[in-house]
Amino acid sequence: MALKLYQIDAFSEAPFSGNPAAVVPLETWLEEEVMQNIALENNLSETAFFIPNGDGFSIRWFTPKIEVDLCGHATLAAAHVIFKYHNFKGETITFQSRSGPLTVRKDGKQYNMTFPTDEIKQTTTPVEILKAFSIESLETYRGRDDYMVIVESQRIVEQLKPDFKMLSGLEGCRGVIITAKGDTVDFVSRCFYPQAGIDEDPATGSAHTSMTPYWAKKLGKNELTAIQLSERKGFFRCNYMEAFTSISGSTKTFLIGEIFL
Repeated sequence: MALKLYQIDAFSEAPFSGNPAAVVPLETWLEEEVMQNIALENNLSETAFFIPNGDGFSIRWFTPKIEVDLCGHATLAAAHVIFKYHNFKGETITFQSRSGPLTVRKDGKQYNMTFPTDEIKQTTTPVEILKAFSIESLETYRGRDDYMVIVESQRIVEQLKPDFKMLSGLEGCRGVIITAKGDTVDFVSRCFYPQAGIDEDPATGSAHTSMTPYWAKKLGKNELTAIQLSERKGFFRCNYMEAFTSISGSTKTFLIGEIFL
């Protein structure tokens, strides 16, 4: 069996930036173990699989270790593949997922995703986070999947050197978002997911459903710009719409190949 494989850089403004995602189009789902092994073999933060579903598609996402409920950059990458290489005629794609329906539409030279806004609640900062990052948090919130820690400046975010062994001991969450007000954009962040097999994610769309409502209220504006300050950097435009958050970004095709099973 031969399967098409695309590798797409999402939330990218130039080659070798943003977050690389693998995308594998299917007609029907493979066995879960097979999809997990493909994701492990790809060794990227996410591999997206999609199948036709009525007028839209169903989508699933796998890290090298686990299947996840929501992934922004791999959804953006899958939409790019469908629009560019599958001759999709509409302007909006609807994906059915474990997190409910997700929509992606063309937005000029970018794509715009609409995701459910995360519900974040203020909490105490777990000691594992304080020790792993050697930081003082201004505020800490717990969302559906992640802890979100607010720090004083972009410089602190840039200089983070986490202890991943310590961080991987943090239980009951997907990972940790560290965010601050930006110097040249509205907010900046870095995102860490060692529990999911990703020490630092280059550009995390789903994390912006947690950060956008916080910074929208903090800055008094609903349309926001953001940079994820990983080594590769990811670039986002976000719009807070209360129950939903829209996230826009650019994509670049890196390679097209085949998987042989």
